[in-house]
Amino acid sequence: MKTIHSDNAPKAIGPYCQGIACDGWFFSSGQIPLGLDGQVVAGGIEAQAEQVFANLKAVLDAANSSFDRVVKTTVFLQDLEDFAKLNGLYEKAFGDHKPARSCVQVARLPRDVLVEIEVVARVG
Repeated sequence: MKTIHSDNAPKAIGPYCQGIACDGWFFSSGQIPLGLDGQVVAGGIEAQAEQVFANLKAVLDAANSSFDRVVKTTVFLQDLEDFAKLNGLYEKAFGDHKPARSCVQVARLPRDVLVEIEVVARVG
């Protein structure tokens, strides 16, 4: 088992790591729209989702993986009214690749952000 860390993604805001690689798999912690300075990115769902995808790309790169190797995502939205807007950005990030996905509305996310996404991917 290997702890994954990228200086190109924000540090964890609690007692956890950015992700773990194990037996050819990568499991990310949920990424929220924090910049490298640890501050929440200003703006609506589009700006926040773009930052989340940038953070995910950084930790996937550090794990020797990529969006095209993601097999499952879990998306947490503060408001399912943002579902269509998120889908457009999600499709931009993943291109033609369509991993399995769950998407749920939650009562609250850390730092009151609008979106959090975690991934499971193949590495190597």
